[in-house]
Amino acid sequence: MSHGVWVMEQKDNYIQIFGTVKAVLFQNEENGYTVIKLETQDGENIVVVGTLPYACPGEQLSVTGEFTKHAVHGDQFKAEWAERTMPEGAEAIYEYMASGMLRGVGPATATLIVSEFGSTSLRVIENEPDRLARIKGIGSKKAFEISEAFKKQVGIRRLMEFLGNYSIRPLIAVRLFHDYGNKALELLEENPYIIAAEHIGASFSEADSLALNMGFEADCAERVAAAAIYELWHNSRNGHSFIPADKLIAVTGELIEVSADAVEEALDVLADSGELVRTCIADREGCYLAAVYEAEVYTAKRIKAMAGEKISSKKDISALIEKIESEQSVTYADLQRHSLKIAAERRIMVLTGGPGTGKTTTVRAIVSLFEKMGLKTLLTAPTGRAAKRMSELTGREASTVHRLLEAGFAAEGDELVFRRNEEEPLNCDAVILDECSMVDIYLMAALLRAMPPKCRLVMVGDADQLPSVGPGNVFLDVIRSGIVETVRLTEIFRQGAMSRIVANAHMINRGDYPELKGNVSDSDFFFLSRCEAARTVETIAELCKHRLPEKMGISPMDIQVLSPTRKGETGTRYLNAVLQRSLNPETTGKKEKKYGEIVFREGDRVMQIRNNYDIMWSKPEKIEFFAEGDCATVPVVTMGAKPINGMGIFNGDIGFIAAIDAANEMITVLFDDKLASYGFDMLSELEHAFAMTVHKSQGSEFKAVILASLEGPAQLMSRSVLYTAVTRARELLIMVGDEATVLGMIDNHKISRRYSGLRARLTD
Repeated sequence: MSHGVWVMEQKDNYIQIFGTVKAVLFQNEENGYTVIKLETQDGENIVVVGTLPYACPGEQLSVTGEFTKHAVHGDQFKAEWAERTMPEGAEAIYEYMASGMLRGVGPATATLIVSEFGSTSLRVIENEPDRLARIKGIGSKKAFEISEAFKKQVGIRRLMEFLGNYSIRPLIAVRLFHDYGNKALELLEENPYIIAAEHIGASFSEADSLALNMGFEADCAERVAAAAIYELWHNSRNGHSFIPADKLIAVTGELIEVSADAVEEALDVLADSGELVRTCIADREGCYLAAVYEAEVYTAKRIKAMAGEKISSKKDISALIEKIESEQSVTYADLQRHSLKIAAERRIMVLTGGPGTGKTTTVRAIVSLFEKMGLKTLLTAPTGRAAKRMSELTGREASTVHRLLEAGFAAEGDELVFRRNEEEPLNCDAVILDECSMVDIYLMAALLRAMPPKCRLVMVGDADQLPSVGPGNVFLDVIRSGIVETVRLTEIFRQGAMSRIVANAHMINRGDYPELKGNVSDSDFFFLSRCEAARTVETIAELCKHRLPEKMGISPMDIQVLSPTRKGETGTRYLNAVLQRSLNPETTGKKEKKYGEIVFREGDRVMQIRNNYDIMWSKPEKIEFFAEGDCATVPVVTMGAKPINGMGIFNGDIGFIAAIDAANEMITVLFDDKLASYGFDMLSELEHAFAMTVHKSQGSEFKAVILASLEGPAQLMSRSVLYTAVTRARELLIMVGDEATVLGMIDNHKISRRYSGLRARLTD
């Protein structure tokens, strides 16, 4: 017995209980998250939460899970799996239909149907809607609509029951039914590996276990094909555009222990179906996911065409440059002046250089030059923070590439689409794309597709920073191809030369050791030696909470802690937990929400970790941050009478939790000047951002950066990671850790090879 509930079975800390749904308290139709009141066999009512789409009063449930305690709502039963039985008997069927859970049926219509068909009502609705139509007051159209609504409910229930028998999460069933409707179960029985598709969300191991338990052979064609696609997809997320055929055959065979011949045959079938492309690239046979191949081929074709075109201007470019110098009270260096002339004469160009070399000044000058040439120019960057920084530095509006291209989801399914393309191109004459090292092949192709045929493109970035997270090595491939006019700024200007951040960044990039000891009091670069993880974390927390705010007047809001890794004693997961306790501790009256092992609290700094184009946001009338104890992290917002609304919060956007509403299960987050609301079921899209990985910090710049510098995985402890971290700091950089680790990162200049065919296609 537990909580007075009849327990049929208890194992692995999970409990199984039986009961009848008495009321549906909340239901999210998109993902099936539901809160119900369940009456058990001994008459006790308990609150059950979980993925239970179309749960309805009168329904019989067997739920398996565990009891939890909600901060506001008290004891709840969290259901991990459920077995469901439709209502039986005229009374239970009436209760179900009268509840409004069946679209088009209310109490009056339910009375008519049950009076006519009694306990067979649901069978008639599903299989004989023509009989339903004979009831006076219903008619053919309404009968068909009722039947279709019921079939949808029954279909998803059967799908959940089928997958539940193999311990597959209910959410997978919801997504499958969303995509395939009533055909989902039939398709699943034909090929269970469809649940491993990215938009469905099951792992390959889950799909593989399902298939083998369903009786599929270990070397069946469906299994081998799914394994090959999984390997390509997995490697694309690690930056590879393609995999050499021999390597793909080997890793796929190793993954599922099948012969090379079986994999070879599967690759041929996949190539015939168009799911992958086998082609010769750089004297090797490569295998691409079809979408990656199309993006790479298009990008190469468009860039080659643009690179081959020289533009003659009717205006005196030298005179325009002199006029800009006079207006902005600057004198451009030779390379900067050369950049302006290239921008005026070429359809496409690359501008690259490290910190302090005048990249920003040059971009501002190019914008001014294009304006004087009568060109409508759009400024864009791959992340929200990079776009915001671009706006601040140029004084012109800039947007993310996704927002510029009006990204969204297809009308059917979850495929990302861009409204701006060849059919509906951007209204512009030139595009300046910043932080190009972050741009993957998908995004580059999408931008090029949206640019009008005669549009110019200026690609700006630091070629020595980390490459994109997604497939391809676009920026370096374009530079190394040699076909695009490239200007590399190398001179460090006086303002940058005075900064130890800038000087040390260039030393690190060259492979030289910067001077870490003997820092002077007016320096912007410090190293604090801490050889133990516990002391390192303790020092970082002390710096954020007391030393920088009190001694240097830097608010914790302006400090960003970075680490090369997520895991370990100085990884971001642990650092975030420590910094939350230090900077935003539990306080009476401050609301919080536990999500798995994470506690979200009002005032927490958080980051969006995936692009979500459907999140609504509003612009508040007033934003204030008030100090609470030692920390100034709690935002207070005042909404205007007519807030400006928009949609979309993007991967890497950083904000603060402004409010937690337990009653309505909502968290409100302030992202700069945008106020966005998250249901509790959406919290997997947020993570704490007191500390973040160096990779996540790309495209951002912070007033003060503290870098945890202790040992970590070799592939992350590299020169490019260290260089990227150092160049994130605008006014102050503090390294805390072991000097040997820092020097080892400088020595580790092994560049992970990426399989990308763009450079070969550009030079072909």
